[in-house]
Amino acid sequence: MQHQKVLVLDFGGQYNQLIARRVREQGVFCDLMPSEMSIEKIKEYDPIGIIFTGGPSSVYEKDSPQIDKAVFGLGIPVLGICYGCHLTAHLLGGKVESAVASEYGKTEVKYTRSPLTKDMPEKAVCWMSHTDKITKLPDGFSVIAESDNCPFAAFGDDKRKVYGVQFHPEVNHTQYGTQLLRNFLYEVCGAVGDWTMSNFVHNQIETLKEKLGNKKVLCAMSGGVDSAVAATLIHKAVGDNLTCVFVDHGLLRKYEADEVMSVFKDGLGMNLIKADAGEVFLNKLKGVTDPERKRKIIGEEFIRAFETESKKIGKVDFLVQGTIYPDVIESGKGKSAVIKSHHNVGGLPSVVDFKEIIEPLRDLFKDEVRKVGFELGLPKSVVMRQPFPGPGLAIRIMGEVTEEKLETLRDSDYILRTEIAKAGLDEEIWQYFTVITDSKTVGVQGDFRTYENVIAIRAVTSLDAMTADWARIPYDVLEIISNRIVNEVKHANRIVYDITSKPPATIEWE
Repeated sequence: MQHQKVLVLDFGGQYNQLIARRVREQGVFCDLMPSEMSIEKIKEYDPIGIIFTGGPSSVYEKDSPQIDKAVFGLGIPVLGICYGCHLTAHLLGGKVESAVASEYGKTEVKYTRSPLTKDMPEKAVCWMSHTDKITKLPDGFSVIAESDNCPFAAFGDDKRKVYGVQFHPEVNHTQYGTQLLRNFLYEVCGAVGDWTMSNFVHNQIETLKEKLGNKKVLCAMSGGVDSAVAATLIHKAVGDNLTCVFVDHGLLRKYEADEVMSVFKDGLGMNLIKADAGEVFLNKLKGVTDPERKRKIIGEEFIRAFETESKKIGKVDFLVQGTIYPDVIESGKGKSAVIKSHHNVGGLPSVVDFKEIIEPLRDLFKDEVRKVGFELGLPKSVVMRQPFPGPGLAIRIMGEVTEEKLETLRDSDYILRTEIAKAGLDEEIWQYFTVITDSKTVGVQGDFRTYENVIAIRAVTSLDAMTADWARIPYDVLEIISNRIVNEVKHANRIVYDITSKPPATIEWE
């Protein structure tokens, strides 16, 4: 079944993926495409509406991103946001100039009645971010919103269904921003809201059945949410024709390997092969302290371990990749995805004898992947699993990785995760884990002096991991976590809490 589509044209703004996510949250499918998309391609795409994103340029500058003016003659509704708003005015005969007073941050705007402002109050706070402003509207357009410094904060032509907003409706700081986007989609474009994850699951399984038939499919199962959901979708379509290989490199969290086998092999009945390679990985990491060297060794050994198992299986028709939509955007802004090392099974195609790569999640954002996971009946512990690096616990141990340090890290991390969940904080904190530092300090436990590595707690809140703030875990919860770790975990005598945001720090320590 073909669903309705909205086209989001990317002019280089920082919130562009967020615009696409906001559209999809309203039950309308959209693609983020390069602004240089040709008129022919736009017609071929056949959208019910087009959104121009923001961007850092000024429309009157040489080499600023432009678009063919003919786009306004296609009869397709258009919404320009920030730079997209300026571009709309500029191309249709209005005037855009550098503003005497720039507007950044929260600004109150006054609205007039329009299909774009249906069910919105007369005044609301918006998020502005601009140094230019429109000083003359194109013919046929009227003001929809104004602020003290911006007489044309939003404008539109109801007849042509072309609109522009100077502010950012996609960010949380803009009150009723979601309503404005919804009005554009439903009141202006005539959306029916056919993009739901239950529809996606049903359609994708049918498509996969048709495409894969009785052919053999191979998937690398990492235990992460992307590979788990991708494998489950394929399994629903082809059953035993799917073989999953789970490489246990011995660098997973406590009970994680057992849970993967329990959920997917025992629970779902998948043909899942576990490669126990922990000893090999640990031997290769002996004496290695440089984080980049660790990553390289683990990446290479993972491919070798997978290759060993795939050779036993022999030739397959399809290799599953857990590619998701942000990967596609980053690797070509909507063009065909290139295979990149950060994909769930990156680097594996070269060691597998296969005909074609299949990417069942390539149209989905991360939050949509999780919704699909729930639709497929996967447990919360799998679907809501926090991001976990490919090299696993090796990059949460500063210095050499040893079995003793791994045991300390697993046990301390398990206590942290248990107590965070008990406190009901597991869904509001994006990522939380412990780190073994390479600093040792003196402690007193019982009547004995101890000298052990400091254990750090890292917990952050984030929407997309591009930026992150340290999580304000209540002191009483931190106290319980600290007491349990020093009392229950071997080689732990001091706990510290990392209160650095990203930037300047990264989320992981290595």
